Amino acid sequence: MAQTPPPFAPFEWMIAWRYLRARRAEGGVSVMTWISLIGITLAVFALIATLAVRSGFRAEFVDTILGSNAHVTVYYSAERDQSGRVARTIADYDAVAQAVAAVPGVTRAAPLVKGQVMATANSRNAGVEVFGIAQEDLATVPRVANPDTAQGDLSRFTEGIAIGSGVARELGVALGDRVKLISPDGVRTAFGTSPRVKAYEVVYVFTAGRYDIDRTRIYMPFAEAQLYFNRDGVADEIEVMVENPDRVDAMVLPIIQVAGPRALVWTWQDASGGFLRALEIEDNVMFIILSILVLIAAMNIVSGLIMLVKNKGRDIGILRTMGLTEGSVLRVFFICGAFTGILGTVAGVVFGCLFALYIDPIFSFVNYVAGGGVWDPAVRGIYQLPAQLNLADVLSAVALSLGLSFIVTLFPARRAARMNPVEALRYE
Repeated sequence: MAQTPPPFAPFEWMIAWRYLRARRAEGGVSVMTWISLIGITLAVFALIATLAVRSGFRAEFVDTILGSNAHVTVYYSAERDQSGRVARTIADYDAVAQAVAAVPGVTRAAPLVKGQVMATANSRNAGVEVFGIAQEDLATVPRVANPDTAQGDLSRFTEGIAIGSGVARELGVALGDRVKLISPDGVRTAFGTSPRVKAYEVVYVFTAGRYDIDRTRIYMPFAEAQLYFNRDGVADEIEVMVENPDRVDAMVLPIIQVAGPRALVWTWQDASGGFLRALEIEDNVMFIILSILVLIAAMNIVSGLIMLVKNKGRDIGILRTMGLTEGSVLRVFFICGAFTGILGTVAGVVFGCLFALYIDPIFSFVNYVAGGGVWDPAVRGIYQLPAQLNLADVLSAVALSLGLSFIVTLFPARRAARMNPVEALRYE
């Protein structure tokens, strides 16, 4: 009794390889094979490139938020002070900051004084937001205290102010220049409140990586900010940094419990949650759209295999009469289609990974060819197109491409296997 060969035997691979490399004059469909291969490659490349840019954009956006803003902001509910004015200030800010800093998971708690003023220099004006903060606390803000992107000496912070690079560019100032800050809520006199105008030396210029931060933010020594904004002995809020910003919701209740009965909190997810949710929805929609693109590319494999089955009908009949089983025929044509899908997927992964790794020179070239202005940081918030290559994204693209390629290949392969050898050889 003859022994049945195992599935995917060497002769099945040999027949499939001969069909794939056959010339058109011999009944091959090399042109359709190349079209299928290129289609799968481009689809997988587009999917990986899009996923990498998506991941990079979200990572860069979140990093700039966490690297230059409070993870949790503690402020107090409004109440009337002794003069009858409604105030939201924190009188015992040192004690509150120390209590919050003692909460497990909190890395830093710093009192802040905040206010919006007009900055002017060289006959130019800019609306800015001033953060009054202690020097030792400012030195722990990663994106601001980064020496690779900053200019000046942060140790001289008590002698002047630190401004964002966008503010410096807008006002046309550099290190050592003086900037006037004009606050409408200034000196109180018998005739009312007069604007407060004071000039400060620029001792530090930082680049946080976010256009809206660099364009509007100025840091001032905490004690000086208290005098400038009439916050004698009080702070506006407590800036809190935590070890794990992604799980900041779990820190809210412990912080409120130690901060006092009037304490309220505002997390970075509260401030940017809407944008992050919009990004997540956009990511899902883009993945579905690009999955359809991969499916369309995989359908080219079906077209090529149908033509191959039609051209090889005589060969199929001869092989069946020689004893080849339906399963062997199915596997031969499955190998033909799957091999195209595998090669296209591998090529798409290579090109997609190279695009993600070398996105900066590629984008610079595109910007040069387009004459500049392709990426506007004023609209997009960050200064360049980011890309982050994640193994999970690559594996999801590979799984999607190979899965669709294998599935669509089964239909024409099954049609070839069920072909009647008598009908195939009737007119030969």
